[in-house]
Amino acid sequence: MTTEFITHPIPPFYRPDSRILILGSFPSVKSREQGFFYGHKQNRFWKTLALVFGAETPVTVGEKKEFLAAHGIALWDVVRSCVITGSADSKITDVTANDIAPILRDADIEKIFVNGKKAYSLYCRYILPATGREAVCLPSTSPANAAFGLEKLCAEWQKIKL
Repeated sequence: MTTEFITHPIPPFYRPDSRILILGSFPSVKSREQGFFYGHKQNRFWKTLALVFGAETPVTVGEKKEFLAAHGIALWDVVRSCVITGSADSKITDVTANDIAPILRDADIEKIFVNGKKAYSLYCRYILPATGREAVCLPSTSPANAAFGLEKLCAEWQKIKL
């Protein structure tokens, strides 16, 4: 695995009627290749959200965007640029945070959630001081989070239903 400096290549997804903002840490190699969030087939993000909302799991980028829009979900990441090895959150260093102020200004965000402990830690360090908006930490949908099976993930992720 190569260690490299990367600037976030995916723009945030949100609409004026988005009520929920979900922030990850930084896109995986597969997500960067696809040009959209949670592109690795083993990441349980899309399956979890589909089960929480009682919907079909979106597969294509277009379907994923339609799903997010239909459920009032905005999606982005905490990190704008960093040094990273592969896709490992544990290998993220030299962080510059994304500015979520435009999303908070342009969308009707009622609640902010973060996907996993690393995203939450980075959020608290870099974004919370700038926005003053608390975030709810949800268990990571990464396959590396073996402590949470799909059923347990879905139970925790029910919190996103406002």
